[in-house]
Formats: sequence, C-alpha cells, structure tokens
Amino acid sequence: MFLARVVGNVVSTQKDPKFVGTKLLIVQKINLKGEPMGDVIVAVDTVGAGVNETVLVITGSGARHVYEDRNIPADASIIGIVDTIEVDEKFLED
Repeated sequence: MFLARVVGNVVSTQKDPKFVGTKLLIVQKINLKGEPMGDVIVAVDTVGAGVNETVLVITGSGARHVYEDRNIPADASIIGIVDTIEVDEKFLED
C-alpha cells in the first residue's frame, strides 16, 4: 500500500465487462513531503476520489480483494482518501 496523488482520469467506453461502472484514475506515488515519485499508474477508484486528492493505493493481487468478484483484472485500486498524515507527532500539510 502506498500514498499517491490523483493526477488525472481515464475515460474508456470499450473495456472488459467487469470494469463497466468503474471509475479509472491516474495516480502518482508520493513521498511523505507530498513530492511525486516515479511513474504514474491507472487505478480503479473504489472510494470516489478526485483529481489532486491524496489517496491510499493497493496493488497486486490485493487490489482485487476489494471486489466481491475477485476475478476482476485490476492491478491497482484506490482504497482510501487521506485526510491527514502524522509523522513523528507532526501533521504533514496536503
């Protein structure tokens, strides 16, 4: 699981039937200072996140466990919207 910032969205009218009704967002991993790290990935939004929000992302086989049908071909899922981050008794600003 890692922290990421939503940087965009993907619109796909033709997709695997198991993705019908899902929202796909582009996310970029961030460090604890909110600075971008590495490449962007596409993640299935399960919580109603939006652009510029900080989110929790889970990848790999765990990304499918948020769905009742675990055969969905997802490799990354957004599982939370971050309100605050506290490290060493200090709150980090978003």
